[in-house]
Amino acid sequence: MAGEEAIGAGLIAVGAGLAVGLAGVGAGMGESQIGAAAVGATAENAEMFGKGIVMTVLPETIVIFGLIISILLWLKIPS
Repeated sequence: MAGEEAIGAGLIAVGAGLAVGLAGVGAGMGESQIGAAAVGATAENAEMFGKGIVMTVLPETIVIFGLIISILLWLKIPS
């Protein structure tokens, strides 16, 4: 692998890592606030438990998108 190709492969790998990492951090920040609100709502009304779970899981779709982007980037790394 030539020098420029190696640098390009390294940058692609860093981009793939950032895609998953930043998506995970963002989803975690969102889930923390949603989870706190869901627990409060469930404490007041037990029927809100199901809705609270759904709203807590919703930010995880962002992580799945980040994972898909990182896989697409990983497949572009020259071998």
